[in-house]
Amino acid sequence: MMISYSGSAEPSHIVRLRLTIRGAVQGVGFRPFVFRLAEDLKLNGWVRNSSQGVFLEVEGPQPILQDFLLRLESEKPPRSSIQSLESSWLDPVGYRGFEIRESDSAGSKTTLVLPDIATCPDCLREIFEPANRRYWYPFTNCTNCGPRFSIIEALPYDRPNTSMKKFRMCAECQAEYEDPRDRRFHAQPNACPVCGPQVELRDREGKECVPAGPTGSGRVLEAAAEAVRSGKIVAVKGLGGFHLVVTAGDDKAVRRLRERKHREEKPLALMFPSLDMVKAVCDVSPHEERLLRSPEAPIVLLRQAGARRAAPAIAAAIAPRNPYLGVMLPYTPLHHLLLAQLRLPVVATSGNLSDEPICIDEREAVERLGGIADLFLVHNRPIVRQMDDSIVRVMAGRELVLRRARGFAPLPIQKVTPQTVGDAEPALPACDRSVLAVGAHLKNAIALSVGPQVFISQHIGDLETEQAHEAFRRVIADLQRLYEVSPGIVAADAHPDYLSTKFARQLCSSSTVDPSHSPILYPVQHHVAHALSCMVENDLTPPVLGVSWDGTGYGTDGTIWGGEFFHVTASGYERVAHLRPFRLPGGDKAVKQPCRTALGILFELHGEAAFALTDLPPIAGFSRPEVATLKAMLRRRINSPLTSSTGRLFDAVASLAGLRQRVRFEGQAAMELEFSLDETRSDESYPITIAEPPAANSKSQIPNLRSPLLIDWGGLIEAVVADVRGAVGPGRISLKFHNALVEGIVEVARRTGEKRVVLSGGCFQNRYLTETAVKRLREEGFLPYWHQRVPPNDGGIALGQVAAAFRQTSLALVGV
Repeated sequence: MMISYSGSAEPSHIVRLRLTIRGAVQGVGFRPFVFRLAEDLKLNGWVRNSSQGVFLEVEGPQPILQDFLLRLESEKPPRSSIQSLESSWLDPVGYRGFEIRESDSAGSKTTLVLPDIATCPDCLREIFEPANRRYWYPFTNCTNCGPRFSIIEALPYDRPNTSMKKFRMCAECQAEYEDPRDRRFHAQPNACPVCGPQVELRDREGKECVPAGPTGSGRVLEAAAEAVRSGKIVAVKGLGGFHLVVTAGDDKAVRRLRERKHREEKPLALMFPSLDMVKAVCDVSPHEERLLRSPEAPIVLLRQAGARRAAPAIAAAIAPRNPYLGVMLPYTPLHHLLLAQLRLPVVATSGNLSDEPICIDEREAVERLGGIADLFLVHNRPIVRQMDDSIVRVMAGRELVLRRARGFAPLPIQKVTPQTVGDAEPALPACDRSVLAVGAHLKNAIALSVGPQVFISQHIGDLETEQAHEAFRRVIADLQRLYEVSPGIVAADAHPDYLSTKFARQLCSSSTVDPSHSPILYPVQHHVAHALSCMVENDLTPPVLGVSWDGTGYGTDGTIWGGEFFHVTASGYERVAHLRPFRLPGGDKAVKQPCRTALGILFELHGEAAFALTDLPPIAGFSRPEVATLKAMLRRRINSPLTSSTGRLFDAVASLAGLRQRVRFEGQAAMELEFSLDETRSDESYPITIAEPPAANSKSQIPNLRSPLLIDWGGLIEAVVADVRGAVGPGRISLKFHNALVEGIVEVARRTGEKRVVLSGGCFQNRYLTETAVKRLREEGFLPYWHQRVPPNDGGIALGQVAAAFRQTSLALVGV
């Protein structure tokens, strides 16, 4: 049966909103509710059940769709529960009316593993009800909330296949589990104080400090809260690993945590007891509030508000020189109970040393975190796999996932086959072989295609240590085992020295595998993968203009790329433009010392005369021996690789503006340049020119284009230097620099004539750069696209690698 009505949304500024909703959304009147809501708002589209949840698409003016999204969660049927909601904004396809479509029974239910979900309101109410048998029980859950991916060992998702198998349910829990009318019907982690996991407080030697047991949770949590309140660092075993917790207002405790953790200046995440307390410290928009309170419960980047009366103290050491705070609300009963005792915000940063993966086992934690934590709040429910907190920000009026982990992983990126509308292209076939994509070196996440779905792993991190590499190998083996697939293709970054690439090469040439059945290795250029990742997420087929801007990536010419423009077609890609290259004296040292990058820029412009510019901040800071060494490097082109990186250009301008000569973490100089932006937000801009090489590229697929074009920053840098000498502040320099880069994007789009422009790479985590580029491209008649559910940074590379492998086999990946 198909039910429909004829809507009449205004045709101007029509967009399409695609939603994938998982949770208690079937058999509760959810589709009729969606139908009535769409009818009320005069939106067009469809809704249907599937084996994984509810899928729907609605078209209409964006402000009305935003209202639809907010009302969907606030007005949903009373017995329904949304465990995850993934939204994507896409081009319209011209739906007429709204319909309830037939259910889609295709696909196996057992191939989908839900992510870990924040505590639901019903369970939260129970743990604070003195008369309830789960009062103060830190592992309370039901079918609408609780652990999933972090406890499952194998499919299907049944209790014997989880880390809860060691806990035999008591009679009362078993009755709940077997009662279809109970919300704990088949809740695999179901437990209570009598039969479930327990908490303990231990010292640095791993010895128990406070007795545990069925009635011991309250005493243990009170003791842990008192330790935190007194300035101690407590390692808390949570859902997917350990947090290191100190009070957010204790500057000495925060600095002690930084010193022990070897995390000098990188911002630390905060957990607040309540939304009201968050609003006392930060500005919170309706969409940011929705994210904070969502089942995914990610860390949300919020702008700090001005001084407010009665606001809790936040130590300056938490986010030095950063106007944003990474904020989350409690998402497990354990966190809720601990924060209810403290009644103040705390630092809740990953339980690890810098560059190491998060700890998940209490014995391992005592060994690895013994030099950081004073006490350990642990429990005896095993964590099967690490799960960091996800990080999200609102950009250009919609969500942007910066780190995809708890709450999102391992939800698949889906191949959707929309109904053909008008002259729209039909869906393309899926790849007939499973593809394993091993991602990049930094912010690593891997991806695995299983039939029409691509599963992106949780955030693994930078592959800088043996512990991180071990976690990387473990996640790969884990996903293959969980979904019972062996890849036919292994896609990897083209950089030959990345640990991920070396692993892929070894996997494809292993002597233990029958050579006739060995997977095929497919190297993918880093920045092409960025562009393809954004295309896939935005449901785009070629041709498009891809803008891939980041700090580092191995180019096909052996140089370091990072300021790239690609014309992506059905048959391949062409590098149509890039930033004017310059040298990085010292190679990797220049990445950590923006003053060296600034010197490389000035040397490109002035040769050795650059060393005489001692009135400029980067040059003034070099000692005589350093000058001699750097001069020899650049003159002889020794250990001074060429780069076209936009990220390094950001570093150079930050250095020239006097903001940052050395960085303590990746992207710090670029972030501080963004944060210094002049609040007037004028359209004032430095000059930037597009230069054409003397010889035309006859193979270019774009008529009348000399390829690749050069985005020449020479005039821009000279203008920056003039402003520095004229005592112009960093805020105005930053504004003019950002605007110049945006105009460069717009001008390349004009030269290529490609209407659709995708923005990807770590530079597009920059809110002002992205929002201004989107605005200017639209003003000039282009259609800009940027990331939503997949990170624009290297955490999204694996999806692009899968897409490249699909394209290479003359097939295609379509949609999110």
